[in-house]
Amino acid sequence: MLENFGDKVIKFNQQLDFSGELPEGFQVINPFSDNLETSVVMKQFYQKFYADLNPRKFIIGINPSRHGAGVTGVPFTDTKRLESFCGIKMASAHTHEISSVFMYNMIEDFGGVKDFYKQFYINSPFPLAIVQKNKSGKWVNANYYDDNSLFTMVKDFMILTLKNHISLGLDTSEVYVLGKKNAVYLQKLNGEANLFKSLKILEHPRYIQQYKSKEMQIYIDKYIITLNRAR
Repeated sequence: MLENFGDKVIKFNQQLDFSGELPEGFQVINPFSDNLETSVVMKQFYQKFYADLNPRKFIIGINPSRHGAGVTGVPFTDTKRLESFCGIKMASAHTHEISSVFMYNMIEDFGGVKDFYKQFYINSPFPLAIVQKNKSGKWVNANYYDDNSLFTMVKDFMILTLKNHISLGLDTSEVYVLGKKNAVYLQKLNGEANLFKSLKILEHPRYIQQYKSKEMQIYIDKYIITLNRAR
C-alpha cells in the first residue's frame, strides 16, 4: 500500500533528532520526545488533513516556538487553534501563540483548514524548537539565525531536513518563505543545495502581530493573493 502524504509527515516527525553541537547558551527542544501527547495530536492532525497523495506547495517558517509547534507538533498551531479550527483537543497543555492567531485568521479567509491544508504544507528548515538562556537566566525562544555560530552548526542539518521535506511530495517550483531575514538565509541554503526554483517572500506572522496588528487584514489579503497564484 502506498504511503499517503500524512503518513510520510508522521514518520518524518517521529524520526526527528538533532544530535549536533550548539553554541553555549542554546538548547534544542524536541516536542515529539518531550511530551507523549504531542505525537498523538500530531498524528491526528496529519491523518485528518493530509491522508492523500496530493502534491503540495511548501510554506517555510523559521523554527518552531515553545508555545506553538514546540507543544503541538503542528507548525504555527497552538493548542487553542488546534482545538477550535482543527477539532483536535490537547489535554496536557494549553498554549496561545501570536503567530498562530494570524495564520488561522488567514486560513479562515482562504477557505478554511480543509481547503488550505489540501494545497499547502508548512514546516521549517530547522523543525525543532530552539531556546536561548537570556541574561536573567531564563530560557526564551531563539531563531536559527540569531547567532552566526549557531547557523553554522545547524546548516548541514537544515539542508538535509529541507531535502527530506521535499521528498514528502512537495512542489519545488515555487516556495513561500515567511520572514525577510529567514529568506536571506534560505537563499544562502538554496544557492548551496539548489533546492527550489523560486522563493516568494512574505512577512512573518509574528512580525505582523507584534508591529502591524492594526493592518492585519492587509497582510492577510497579501498572503491570500500570493498563495492563490499557486492554485
